[in-house]
Amino acid sequence: MSPIPRRSLLKAAAVAGAAAQFSWALGAKDAEAAPRTEAADADPVTLDWLEDGGLGAAPGTTLGVPWPMGAHREDQTFALTDTAGKDVPVQSWPLAYWPDGSLKWTAHAVSSGTGKLTLAPGAPAAPAQRVTVGKSGGTIDVSTGVITARIGKSGATLIKSVTRGSTEIARDGRLVLIRQPEIEDEDQGTVKTERFEGAIDAVTVEQAGPVRAVVRIDGKHRKGSRSWLPFSLRLYFYAGADSFRMVHTITYDGKQEPGKASGDFIRGLGVRFTVPMRDASYDRHIRIGGEGTGLLREAVKGITGLRRDPGAAVQAAQYAGQKLPDPATWDQRVTTRLQYIPEWGDYTLSQLSADGFTLRKRTKKGYGWIGAGGGRRASGFGYVGGASGGLSFGLRDFWEKHPSQLDIRDAHTDAAEVTLWLWSPEAQPMDLRFYHDGMGQDTFPEQLEGLNITYEDYEPGFGTPYGIARTSELLFWANESTPTPEKLAEQVAAVRVLPQLAAPPGQLVKAKVFGPGLYSEPDRSTPAKAKIEDHLDFLFTYYKDQVEQRRWYGFWDYGDIMHTYDSVRHQWRYDIGGYAWDNSELSPDLWLWFAYLRSGRADIFRFAEAMTRHTGEVDVYHLGQWAGLGTRHGVQHYADSAKQQRIANTTYRRYYYFLTADERVGDLMHANVDSDETFLALDPLRKIRTEPYTPDRHALSIGFGTDWSGLVSAWLTEWERKGPKWEKAKARVLSTMETIAAQPNGFVQGSGLYDLDTGRFAVAPAPVVSVSHLSAVFGLNELCAELIHLVDMPAFNEAYFDYCRYFNATKAEQAARYGSNFGSLLLFQGHSRLDAYAAVQTGDAALAKRAWTKFYGSDGYLESAPWKTEPLSGPATLVAGSEAPWVSSNDTALYGLAAIENLALLGDKMP
Repeated sequence: MSPIPRRSLLKAAAVAGAAAQFSWALGAKDAEAAPRTEAADADPVTLDWLEDGGLGAAPGTTLGVPWPMGAHREDQTFALTDTAGKDVPVQSWPLAYWPDGSLKWTAHAVSSGTGKLTLAPGAPAAPAQRVTVGKSGGTIDVSTGVITARIGKSGATLIKSVTRGSTEIARDGRLVLIRQPEIEDEDQGTVKTERFEGAIDAVTVEQAGPVRAVVRIDGKHRKGSRSWLPFSLRLYFYAGADSFRMVHTITYDGKQEPGKASGDFIRGLGVRFTVPMRDASYDRHIRIGGEGTGLLREAVKGITGLRRDPGAAVQAAQYAGQKLPDPATWDQRVTTRLQYIPEWGDYTLSQLSADGFTLRKRTKKGYGWIGAGGGRRASGFGYVGGASGGLSFGLRDFWEKHPSQLDIRDAHTDAAEVTLWLWSPEAQPMDLRFYHDGMGQDTFPEQLEGLNITYEDYEPGFGTPYGIARTSELLFWANESTPTPEKLAEQVAAVRVLPQLAAPPGQLVKAKVFGPGLYSEPDRSTPAKAKIEDHLDFLFTYYKDQVEQRRWYGFWDYGDIMHTYDSVRHQWRYDIGGYAWDNSELSPDLWLWFAYLRSGRADIFRFAEAMTRHTGEVDVYHLGQWAGLGTRHGVQHYADSAKQQRIANTTYRRYYYFLTADERVGDLMHANVDSDETFLALDPLRKIRTEPYTPDRHALSIGFGTDWSGLVSAWLTEWERKGPKWEKAKARVLSTMETIAAQPNGFVQGSGLYDLDTGRFAVAPAPVVSVSHLSAVFGLNELCAELIHLVDMPAFNEAYFDYCRYFNATKAEQAARYGSNFGSLLLFQGHSRLDAYAAVQTGDAALAKRAWTKFYGSDGYLESAPWKTEPLSGPATLVAGSEAPWVSSNDTALYGLAAIENLALLGDKMP
């Protein structure tokens, strides 16, 4: 984008007259939106589980279901039935509304079910055991009808107790943080640590039943007078469940400076509970998950394998986790010597990499550890308790987000302690320091030279982790006794893959959500269509395999992919500037979500889910001067100095939110509503501007492509959700759409001067041609397709269709229309989806033909590409596997989206 000079005559105040014909302002009425539709198709929807097995041992599931515009009024209630026609209790609420006020998305919480379920208008069935929420003194008490959790309102104890009936299963649920104030390389220095505990600042009941209750807890980790590392937790409870789910988010606000050994280095980060131990030590049981559904199954005092045999039935009962008969009935050669059998009180499983875990135990503190086994990838599950009850616990993505750890301590005493370590204290401290010393890049010209060699946009002080976040998910079960092996296997399965109900692709297509017409279910009815489907399958499978082969795992890394391959080293360019972590460059998030929307495939959903969790948390700042901005692709997720809207783009979060109703992702989207303010804090074009420019709240230079698409996605989402700022957000959507359309060259103008107070672009006095190959590849086409469907604004439609017509046009055609051509452009294959969209919207047959011409014969992936991998093994590579050196993540995202959208829009017009 070419910069627009800062001239007072272009300020919004000075162009009020030029824009006088536009009347959309803050709090405008519904007249600007698309008119209310007639009643639409409101057929029942068949829901199914992403994976086999139904709900299993999980506490419950929540999903989003879309509806065609006009199908249901906002006060519509819904009923759920199983395949036998039996009522299934359900709790429903609106997620989003169409402009006519009808329901666009509804959320539905379910706490039972195995097979397919049918959702239809009707009165919901009430659960036999409903969730209730009450307040008692200093606690909020949540009961599922089976268990009760007493949640603290202040102090360091988040969950004061978890009881089942009259039995206390766990208490003193708290957060633990170990800070290491200094880090030394090699064997220098002395390691010192200090412990912080999570302290509550606020507690909010977000839902109170009858099927689902949600309690949010916010605070910081504290020791003495220092408070840092903010946390936000949500606890999820479902009717009739003996378990609950915790979604745990931390935002890093410590200090780590490159080249310095002192700082805020996290040595351990965890969630801890105390578990009362009431049974005799031979009736206390330890279960720790290994590979798959494998388990270590032991008692605190084991009576198997002894020199004397207590009896086969007694041994079998202990292994099964059952209460043993009175020792007086055993072989007395064992009974009289019970005091000489060791009690094993402490267990630790540590997963310090994706490729190995170790398990050890000891009798108690101060005595030596002995190895108890090990393996490759642990499930992240454990249990401690006995015949009278115990606590099961699990950490999702345990090995994927290493280094992680499970601790059980003091199981031989009256109170065992369980800690789920999100960052293992046995690992190296969390070192987030920037990775190089700047190499003399002190000025913009020097930094641009660095960009020209490593593709990294460096600037001193910009490679900071301050403000990035990470979310983890945990599950807890309050068991009335030690679970059977079969029940334990179900609990392990829920930890590894949290069950998820989903609406079918056909319902998404019918409801016309996420851009009507942009995706359709896979169709292999012709050889040409089948070949593209094969290519799409190849690309997804390749990336899924590369995650494993290249070990794209770790607490901060899991969910992202690499940007570009180094064919000489047979390695992705993990250590080369802007070629390393992808950070949503050219929208791989959208490619994955569109691939899921059309197919309903569980493996694609899980890949996209992990990416959404990562890119929305780690690649974006949530605190500090750059809150609301994301970081361009780089060696570290926060390394590059390009802090921009295009990475923080709410578009990438919308899919997961509306499909699952996930509150944390909802928080991220709402936080972006005021992200237009970030253009005051940082000028994204500061290094390449040729004319003087100082950010001015009444005249901020904002591009119509990567900048505006990020902003308008947040505004649109807030408007649809009717969030706290929805009226302001709606006004911003409408006023920016209209003032972009009013520019002399519409979208081709490139950028405009935006007034933060009015939410309008100043209308430029003269036409400018400023087109970038990046403008439309961060979700602009997908967003404009939604906006054009939602808002009746012919001038905007024509401005966007014109941009679509001319990006892939010849230079002569561009010059004939705009007075000059668009210069040297790239990414024609990816832009073929703009041709396809405009062709359908305008009925332009020539444009439809050009869409396929550009798809098949421009840049990107051609039909002549190998479309296969080659085997790799030592000594050429670190780990045996495969490679496709011709694959790049930019081309993959663009090909994937173009293929999906072109097939949906113009599948009947393929050459």
